[in-house]
Amino acid sequence: MNKKSPRYELIDTDERLQAFAEQNQGIPWLCFDTEFVGEKRFTTLICLIQVITPHTCYLIDPLAVRDLTPFLNFLTDPAIRKVTHAGENDYRLLYQQFGTLPVNVFDTQVAAAFMGYKYPASYGKLVEGELGVTLDKAFAVTDWEKRPFEPKQLDYALADVYHLPALAQKIQTRLEELGRLDWALEETTNFERAEMYDRDPNHEALTSNLMPNLKFKEQVFLLRLYQWRSEEARRLNYSKEMIFPSKLMGILIRSVASGREALMANRRLPQRTVQKHSSRFWDMFHNPPTPEEKEALGQIPGPVEEDPEHNLLMEMLHLLIRYRCIQEGVSIDLALPRGVLKKLKADLDYFDPSLSDTWRKHFLGEELIRWIQHRQGLRLEFKKGSFEMTYDE
Repeated sequence: MNKKSPRYELIDTDERLQAFAEQNQGIPWLCFDTEFVGEKRFTTLICLIQVITPHTCYLIDPLAVRDLTPFLNFLTDPAIRKVTHAGENDYRLLYQQFGTLPVNVFDTQVAAAFMGYKYPASYGKLVEGELGVTLDKAFAVTDWEKRPFEPKQLDYALADVYHLPALAQKIQTRLEELGRLDWALEETTNFERAEMYDRDPNHEALTSNLMPNLKFKEQVFLLRLYQWRSEEARRLNYSKEMIFPSKLMGILIRSVASGREALMANRRLPQRTVQKHSSRFWDMFHNPPTPEEKEALGQIPGPVEEDPEHNLLMEMLHLLIRYRCIQEGVSIDLALPRGVLKKLKADLDYFDPSLSDTWRKHFLGEELIRWIQHRQGLRLEFKKGSFEMTYDE
């Protein structure tokens, strides 16, 4: 960052936030970032919002301002381009806490993945690579809840938005030259959808590594255990790990399954928690499953029979996509995210809707998309001097 700190306005009253809104009426773009504290609490605390517009830089203090609506209105204004770097977490927080969904967004982390950068690339790497500026990361971990702010804290916070306008413009120009700006804009429209931030309340349980190896009764208990932990964490505003550590869930399941005596005697479990909730745990284990719980557990994929030929074909498809990405300078982790690849391998009936996106069809080609979609019946046939990929419809 430049040695001389940029000029900024500190907004710590509702009156100042309203003045900010009036001053910035009609602006074409707005860049922003947030600083927050999520440790040891269920509801993440937004501690600072850094904003830069064509007028100047602003630091909004959400702990002092009672009503953020004047700022949130800018995010929902379709006439204003919202620029972020790795904005998914920022938008998720604002959606979960205020119900705000942005429109007309541009994210430099997503956009850079279409021009040769790995995904996700750090803000510092992009600023250095595109603008030749090295950022000071000394305050990357600091107490943003503490007041008053330290001057160096604010310098660090401002750096996260100060270079965003120039960075976004340079990346946009490069994408226009490559004919990929529409691809980046299409991908970032995901930030505008509630589905991006809404998560199945049973997601943690259903994706737990413990779940596939448990008996049905134990699976029901694990589902209930995660639900109980979330409810307690929300009620007390503690982190879920403070309520009950994930690493002890397997031990708790085995102890409850072995009987009350084993549960009470297990020294590896936090005794205070066991003594307080032993009856609850016992009921959670033995009460019959509800229809909703049966339906939720029905989402767990059954065991997939090992098929070496299919595994090799899947690896080949992945390598083809990687090769294409290397040739064209598009990040493989954006074109085919690891989570999507994992689901495709685990569930032969699964087809991720993102593979139907216009830019992926254009980039990967409809034939490769069809191979992925029909991978269950995919075959590689060798002929004299050639080979052919076929599949059963």
